Amino acid sequence: MRQAASPEDPATVRFGPPVPEPGLPPLPELVDACAAGARRAGPEPPGGGAVLREAARGYWGRRGLETGVDDVIAAPGAQPLLFALLAAYDGDVLMPRPCPASWTAQAQLLRRPAYHVPAPVDAGGVPDPFALLETVRRVRAEGGAPRVLLLCPADDPTGTVAPPELVHEVCEAARGAGLHIISDETWRDTVHRPHETVLLGPAQMWPGDVTVVCDLAGALLPAGWPAAVARCPAASAGSASRARTLDVLAALGSLVAGPVAPAATLALDEPEPVTARLRAAAALHARVSAAAHDAVLASGAVARPPQAGRHLYADLGPLRARLADLGVTDSVELESHLTTRLGTLVPGGHRFGDDPDELRVRLSTGPLLGSTAEECLESLAAADPVELPHVAGALGRLADVFGELS
Repeated sequence: MRQAASPEDPATVRFGPPVPEPGLPPLPELVDACAAGARRAGPEPPGGGAVLREAARGYWGRRGLETGVDDVIAAPGAQPLLFALLAAYDGDVLMPRPCPASWTAQAQLLRRPAYHVPAPVDAGGVPDPFALLETVRRVRAEGGAPRVLLLCPADDPTGTVAPPELVHEVCEAARGAGLHIISDETWRDTVHRPHETVLLGPAQMWPGDVTVVCDLAGALLPAGWPAAVARCPAASAGSASRARTLDVLAALGSLVAGPVAPAATLALDEPEPVTARLRAAAALHARVSAAAHDAVLASGAVARPPQAGRHLYADLGPLRARLADLGVTDSVELESHLTTRLGTLVPGGHRFGDDPDELRVRLSTGPLLGSTAEECLESLAAADPVELPHVAGALGRLADVFGELS
């Protein structure tokens, strides 16, 4: 059992890395919606207005998840939304290792004990079910009160998709242990090969027992337009926790900005331009991340094959001796080294709950698509983007930097 670092621990990272950038300019239709919303003087009400929540209801309904308008909560980004949700539940928090960078920080801000449970070897984002039950047992034996499990079926940071049978086993274990499940499905719509990869969310199995969170910056909106939505258990079952969540958002003044709300509504309604961009962007990142994965493996490092999102998680442990020659002995130093050599942020595994002694980093594919909006759009339209000079050059630079370590 391993508790997350305390605020006094020198390994604590106070400012985590942002969501990986898409590397693509905003969709023109979303820009128009945001510009039209600029006429609004005020923000959305706490939890989002009826129009925005109706759009979220339809979004989940098209994915087979029946949702009531009153079951939806909107907030200006995933971080304040998760903070409010965790504040609505008492007790300790469990999460996989590695996990999204903000999760540990949210629990620490609430002074909640947080425990990282190792993920199985085949996918990140969910804990090993046996390790989860053992952690719950030990926490309770030591006087703790585990209450919430955070998981991420399409994972940041590893870029993997947990197999449905694994998600089912983990959720059965969590429910049997009396844990409320919060499922972060930000990367659901970025699966690289949707006809080959099955993504099953916990709420599709137990809709009345699971809260689903989606940060729209993952696939639908630019990171600078913060908006996130949560689907809470049906109002009759989850009304108390939903009310507490809304109270926290209202107390913090965490309201979706007026100009962002129309763009978020349009994105959640999924007109053809939005869905076309989603499909094209997922295919682009799939191709580029596969090439980046090949470059990582060629150096002797290891990484799970990326299946979703715009990132992959590399373990440079096999290159430890060469890295030590360069003065790199932990993930903090590795982050600094690779960020300098590649000229873009390469966050170390310590930011995602991994031990700093482990030489792991998250690599993002957005910076590989081009240095200008024109180059990125050219990458999006290309039959094979890795043959474009600017993409090939960026991938070559990645291969050279990792090759120096082999």
